[in-house]
Amino acid sequence: MPQDEPFKVSGREDASPAWANQAGFEARFDWGRGGVQRLAAHVSALAIVDVLRFTTAVETGVSAGLVIYPYGFRDDSAETFAQANSAILAGRGFNGPSLSPQSLLSLPAGSSVVLPSPNGANCSLLAIKECSRVVAGCLRNACAIASWLMTIQPPVGVIACGELWTDGTLRPSVEDLVGAGAILASLSLTRSPEAESAVAAFQGALDRLETTLLDSASGRELAQRSQTEDILWSSRLDISKAVPRLIGGAFRQDIV
Repeated sequence: MPQDEPFKVSGREDASPAWANQAGFEARFDWGRGGVQRLAAHVSALAIVDVLRFTTAVETGVSAGLVIYPYGFRDDSAETFAQANSAILAGRGFNGPSLSPQSLLSLPAGSSVVLPSPNGANCSLLAIKECSRVVAGCLRNACAIASWLMTIQPPVGVIACGELWTDGTLRPSVEDLVGAGAILASLSLTRSPEAESAVAAFQGALDRLETTLLDSASGRELAQRSQTEDILWSSRLDISKAVPRLIGGAFRQDIV
């Protein structure tokens, strides 16, 4: 197929040309919701990375036996969604569960939690519309996610969610670039130049992950809100075997 022709996926036209979705490479990397739209229909699996803090919270919750429902909005609709799914809505008060990963450890195993996030949750929910295998990756479970991806027929993709500026545009974030690179570095697959750049960022930060996250724009933003513990928790590499997979609208531990 000529590279400038549109793809037809699931009965619709996809205007993304082959060069935009990194065709020809087994491991691919892109940014945010736009990256999800470019890659999701063209890979067998997508790992979503939002290190500070959505996917780290998902990893922590799933490791503790929780079921995590991603939700893209922090408004009254989140409460309605939580009630419909017999779930606890995170972020309602100072003492309850929130995007702070360790706050989820106070809940008993088997609990269902709705975790609102404009970045990681939205990317996850957008991805599952076109890709049947979506997992939540972070530094803590990078190797576990890579091992899981190696069981899938390539190509596979990794999305760094990034943050959003107040006007809604993407703010690339170093912690997500490094987290995505940690996953991609452990894949024995041909990597696109975009994926290689993420690996290089991870390798450059490998000996100073904690400092990198603390000094990043996102880290300093959290530190100003007295959430430094979340940064330290999120900076730990490969201490978790959890593979949170989005199934039936919620992240649950997948069987590797």
